[in-house]
Amino acid sequence: MDGGALAQFLPLILIFAIMYFLLIRPQQKKLKTHQSMVEALRRGDQVVTQGGIIGKVAKVKEDGEIEVEIAEGVKIRVIKSTIAQVLNKTEPAA
Repeated sequence: MDGGALAQFLPLILIFAIMYFLLIRPQQKKLKTHQSMVEALRRGDQVVTQGGIIGKVAKVKEDGEIEVEIAEGVKIRVIKSTIAQVLNKTEPAA
């Protein structure tokens, strides 16, 4: 491989490196923080789903679901990964 061929591939390599640092790496970091937030969900946390429903976690199940109370006596089952934000965390028991 001579210098001319390397000069042709250099712009492609630079474009890939820029794409990695501007797009792929931040997305991976955001995904990791979302996964850790979802894993830390506890009973009593106030959450917002991706659909915009605000409620309080009533029960955390092992099969990737949580039960969210959206009104007194009204509970819905939600898949953990659809939680967009945790508004209020409950304090861990002493």
